[in-house]
Amino acid sequence: MRVISGSARGLKLKAPEGMNTRPTLDRIKESLFNMIAADMYDCRFLDLFSGSGAMGIECLSRGGQNAVFVDNNKESIDVIKQNINGAKVSDRAEVMSCDVTSAISKLAQKGKTFDVIFMDPPYDKGLVELSLQAIVKNNVLSKDGYIIAEQSTEEEIPEIAGLKVTRVKEYRITRMTFLTYADEYGG
Repeated sequence: MRVISGSARGLKLKAPEGMNTRPTLDRIKESLFNMIAADMYDCRFLDLFSGSGAMGIECLSRGGQNAVFVDNNKESIDVIKQNINGAKVSDRAEVMSCDVTSAISKLAQKGKTFDVIFMDPPYDKGLVELSLQAIVKNNVLSKDGYIIAEQSTEEEIPEIAGLKVTRVKEYRITRMTFLTYADEYGG
């Protein structure tokens, strides 16, 4: 696992040991970032279920304004901090050690919004839907922002009031679902 492009290009990232995390494969990450590359400069990025922090670090490496990394696993938090320091992006990174819904609520209380929200929760546990509901309820997605939900192709694409699916990209067993505010909702 490595940083694909930008200031930290080629940096090998550490990953938490064991089966608690499932890092996004480099080829999927590269394909995804090729699709969203134009949106990364000066982006406010929220990396939910961060694991190693690879996705948020990729954004920062490509000129992102800032990134917030959220995970509730202590080993993951330690690895995220090591990777952020190794990539030399700690001045633009915030790490939150708590569950995703609590983090979203705390970020909303601070008035924070994000241009891109990426989530890669454990597959088949209903956490995509729960997280999307929290995002809408707390209004942490910027008006023109979007959400990318990584999930198993076995899982249904969630239907959440206030959000609409704008794109779906599948990679064998992995699906990336892009969502924005529904037109009538408007953020």
